[in-house]
Amino acid sequence: MELAILLVAATLFLAYSNGANDNFKGVATLYGSQTTSYRKALLIGTAVTFAGCLASTVLAEALLKAFSGKGLVPGHVAESQDFLAAVALGAGFTVILATRLGFPISTTHALTGALAGAGAVLAGSALNLSALGTAFFAPLLISPLLAVVVTIPFYALATRSVVRLGLQRQSCVCIAPGRFVQAGPVALAPANAAMAGTMTYAPLTVGTAPQCVAKYSGHVFGITAQRLVDTLHHVSAAALSFARGLNDTPKIAGLLLSLKAIDIHVSMVTIAAAMALGGLLHAHRVAETMSKRISRMNDGQALTANIVTSLLVIGASGNGLPVSTTHVSVGAISGIGVVNGSVDKSVLSSILMSWVLTLPIAAASAAIAATALAR
Repeated sequence: MELAILLVAATLFLAYSNGANDNFKGVATLYGSQTTSYRKALLIGTAVTFAGCLASTVLAEALLKAFSGKGLVPGHVAESQDFLAAVALGAGFTVILATRLGFPISTTHALTGALAGAGAVLAGSALNLSALGTAFFAPLLISPLLAVVVTIPFYALATRSVVRLGLQRQSCVCIAPGRFVQAGPVALAPANAAMAGTMTYAPLTVGTAPQCVAKYSGHVFGITAQRLVDTLHHVSAAALSFARGLNDTPKIAGLLLSLKAIDIHVSMVTIAAAMALGGLLHAHRVAETMSKRISRMNDGQALTANIVTSLLVIGASGNGLPVSTTHVSVGAISGIGVVNGSVDKSVLSSILMSWVLTLPIAAASAAIAATALAR
């Protein structure tokens, strides 16, 4: 009975840590592009993630089974509460540590390491490392690279569409600290070879430093371009937050499958609540990293990153692939940074290093917990 209580508590701790590190990631571009405030973005992300968590009770059975440990370790080990509690403790510690340091890491990555660490102690040579590589490592390694590769041409296509629609960007010019004033039209280079010999002009607006981001002028189907972009941006952020809840909840709930006395749907709703609480209380440091430190983005670029991320994560969830929303989102944002030349290589290097360290830290933490619980 005591071990069952520990398992529930450890799983809720992991869910809380997951919310603190991950809940803001879906709406990071809203805050980073100054489309909305931190608080509003956080509330949107929390509410829609919670909805995704609830939807996962009927839409993500494949992931629920994948993270129960079955196939990785023998059945009797996978169903043992000491193994599952050690996995939850190891992964939870790793995620909350990264959150405190402001690093956006993957709960999927942490769970994978914890499964390996606890399995090594409790299953020994019966640990199926080949299953760990094909089912877990491959999607985690490929997904961020795929996000970069998809984002670059997708943004190029979106840019061409904007040009064809005759839309322009409004900009600001800084002439004193914190103040921006009207400076007349600025000539822009021809958008393509067919326009060679012509020159377009982007109007400049007046504002203060927080307002100095590229905005769109013109109309599409009778709607102002900026309003359309803002609306699509919010929809894409909601889709991404929903996808994250859909993808992550069953991974955590899988740890509670052995508790037959608790209905798995009740477990998933409780996990959803813990994730929401973690995000509301401890999301700020990771939010700053994801939103402002990796790359600079205007509204259109942020929208592109969100669309690519949400499509890849939702597609992976539907096929039972344990990709990381974090890895995909960072990959898409980095792809935008490559396009506009704003990617901060030092920040990106630090994030990549935190990803490398996630596996051994989670594995070691889970192994220590498994050793203690096995006594």
